[in-house]
Amino acid sequence: MRGFKCTVSLVMVLAFVWVFVGCSKPPEAEQKAAQAAMEAAMTAGADKYAAADLDAAKKAMEAADAQVKDKKYKEAKQAYVDAKAAFEKAAGSVEAGKKAIADEVTAALAGVEGAWKGIEEAAKKVEKKMKAQKDAFAADAKAYADNLKAVKDMIASDPIGAKAKLGEFKTVTDKWGAAIQELAAPPAKAPAKADAKKVKS
Repeated sequence: MRGFKCTVSLVMVLAFVWVFVGCSKPPEAEQKAAQAAMEAAMTAGADKYAAADLDAAKKAMEAADAQVKDKKYKEAKQAYVDAKAAFEKAAGSVEAGKKAIADEVTAALAGVEGAWKGIEEAAKKVEKKMKAQKDAFAADAKAYADNLKAVKDMIASDPIGAKAKLGEFKTVTDKWGAAIQELAAPPAKAPAKADAKKVKS
């Protein structure tokens, strides 16, 4: 009986020592797992398409690092587990973020196409006055069409990049819109000529 008690006591002591030792070392495994999850999230594009979730995960990682610095290893262990989960959430949000931006760009492109059609229709009305600008207009029209196709092709793989190019279309439509408006404006009336005859006094 005495031997049994000694055995139980020894097991309890060893368990206590194991827990104490386990909590007295930095949680390297959890830290590495959180780091790997962060790298995976970045590779997936979370910095572009799930920035808010990624920022939250980074803050959780920073909190865990701070606890390690303060030698609060037990708290740090759980914090790294939480950070890993946060990075995994960020990675999982990437596809939804991509789709949201892709939908935004697709809707904007409908307006881009409509804007150029309006420019072409307006240009036809002043076609005779555009002889000097005919080649420049044709070149811009071709570039506009080529860029439009390129942006459409980018949407699936790089919606952020496609969105960044939308401003280029506005620059061209603004340029030709102003030019055509100027050509379409009626000529200014010549000032009325003063009576050539002088009134004799």
